[in-house]
Amino acid sequence: MENGDGSPQGPVTCGSWIRRPDNLNQVVIGRSRRGSSCPSLLQIFSFDPKTTSLSSKPLTTFVFEAVDGDPVAIAVHPSGDDFVCSLSNGSCKLFELYGNETKMKLLAKELAPLQNISSQNCITFSVDGSKFATGGSDGHIRIMEWPSMNNILDEPRAHKSVRDMDFSLDSEFLASTSTDGSARIWKIEDGVPLTTLSRNSDEKIELCRFSKDGTKPFLFCAIQKGDKSLTGVWDISNWNKIGHKRLLRKSASVMAISHDGKYLSMGSKDGDICVVEVKKMQIHHYSKRLHLGTNIATLEFCPTERVVLTTSVEWGPLVTKLTVPKDWKEWQIYLVLLGLFLASALAFYIFFENSDSFWKFPMGKDQVRPGFKPMSRDPESFDDHTWGPLDM
Repeated sequence: MENGDGSPQGPVTCGSWIRRPDNLNQVVIGRSRRGSSCPSLLQIFSFDPKTTSLSSKPLTTFVFEAVDGDPVAIAVHPSGDDFVCSLSNGSCKLFELYGNETKMKLLAKELAPLQNISSQNCITFSVDGSKFATGGSDGHIRIMEWPSMNNILDEPRAHKSVRDMDFSLDSEFLASTSTDGSARIWKIEDGVPLTTLSRNSDEKIELCRFSKDGTKPFLFCAIQKGDKSLTGVWDISNWNKIGHKRLLRKSASVMAISHDGKYLSMGSKDGDICVVEVKKMQIHHYSKRLHLGTNIATLEFCPTERVVLTTSVEWGPLVTKLTVPKDWKEWQIYLVLLGLFLASALAFYIFFENSDSFWKFPMGKDQVRPGFKPMSRDPESFDDHTWGPLDM
């Protein structure tokens, strides 16, 4: 792999969208080390929604030291001002963004509570950005307040090894899955495990995402049952399983949900992705062999466009425009409302002009229709009839 100036680079290991001011979107990707001449690094690219493409050259690049290891996962804060990157050496770094697309800088900072721990397979922020969670390859789960980093939950034996995790929309719960096929729910406010999701002995719960539309309190999970890949749905009011459906039909490697909660997406271990409308649980987009024959490592919806970011070791980062129904823009909604108002006004005018013929009311010989006349007032009439004190 090469960058814009032709120099070789290592394979892409992770990536994420960054929402910047003025509805601009950027993409940050992590690359692992390749030999002695290709260090591990982070790169940020601009995104052009008109062409659905990333810039040919990065806006900025951060090169890691050899002791840092390789990027494992990236979690961007909802503000878009900073993000956390977990590294294979068992630590996490905070990166703050400065400047604009013409001149951007990354400032790296150490996160003291997250140094010299195991490699963190999963890191994520809550929707409101007030909490941060990590899940390690050693099964250790941590939930912290952000940015104070005060511990809310610290459970060394949460899982055999953490596979996936996600915060609920209201930040009340955290769902986590393990490489052994189990899934647990954590009550964040109390800092304790709440329940373990039920499953059959031949089922493995591998991935999880909470609904994000604010109306349907569901938890979606990718389930592997033998050679079948299923999508299960749990009601988070009682944690009972509602049912399941076969959607991807292949083993899922990653799962994502759109920011408005309308669409759920899954990526397969051989490079396919499918996008499902949550309301009807029907497939609206399917890309076969998007990352041909390669495990999809990253799958994430763009914050403002119906576009997804995917990454793989073999094919790097790709952005894909989804073939889903177009959303109504705010100005389109106002235009429709204005049109309805004008249509109502026109209907009222026509009704008034034809009201007598419509109701068949007889009119007198000298009777004429009253017309609209502007109201005027005679200042003298008001002077002659001035209200005074009343005798009660």
